[in-house]
Amino acid sequence: MPPTESGLGSSSDDTLDLQLPPEFGALFAEGRGPQAPPDVPAAGPLLDNLAGWGAADTPAGPFALVPVRPSRDLDRITGWMNDPAVAAFWELAGPPETTAAHLRAQLDGDGRSVPCLGVLAGVPMSYWEIYRADLDPLARCYPARPEDTGIHLLIGGAGDRGRGLGGMLLRAASDLVLDHRPRCARVLAEPDLRNTASVAAFLSAGFRYGEEIELPGKRAALMVRDRAHRHLL
Repeated sequence: MPPTESGLGSSSDDTLDLQLPPEFGALFAEGRGPQAPPDVPAAGPLLDNLAGWGAADTPAGPFALVPVRPSRDLDRITGWMNDPAVAAFWELAGPPETTAAHLRAQLDGDGRSVPCLGVLAGVPMSYWEIYRADLDPLARCYPARPEDTGIHLLIGGAGDRGRGLGGMLLRAASDLVLDHRPRCARVLAEPDLRNTASVAAFLSAGFRYGEEIELPGKRAALMVRDRAHRHLL
């Protein structure tokens, strides 16, 4: 899924102001932590300290979201981005500098979007972006609510695709969000409508189809997993 990719209407009256109060600046700096390596994102207050969430149990083993460190992870993620099946939707194929620039835009930010490796049973096998949808330009395209949290996902290895892992991992990742972000009432995603396999994976993970939305460069399916219905779907 590309990074611009989640029933909802389209009233702009419900869209949140994307400007953050200036007093949050000190909190973001604290969230990064004085001992953190310089290429670790500010995974702090805006996403309830994602780096400390721990792992979720899945049928394939424990699954954890580990914030990306380019010094460790850039080559791996660049290789995934250059897989034609991934590049068709993420549009980040190219040299490591292309992937590095995409990661840096988040790592140098205030923590509203955190790039992560998905580590399943100890093996890094997927790339994720966990982000504050209510503080993202996406919020202009649907009636955003405070603390809405978005997910982008790509599964790295071709051997891990097409065997049901996507739905299982999406359920685990959204469970982690709902477990560790108590003020978040729903998890969103916006896969490209052409990516039918992705839409199907979200449905199998307990997300519901909300509506079609127009985003820069694509028409997307807004997918929603509601806290109130998480144990019913």
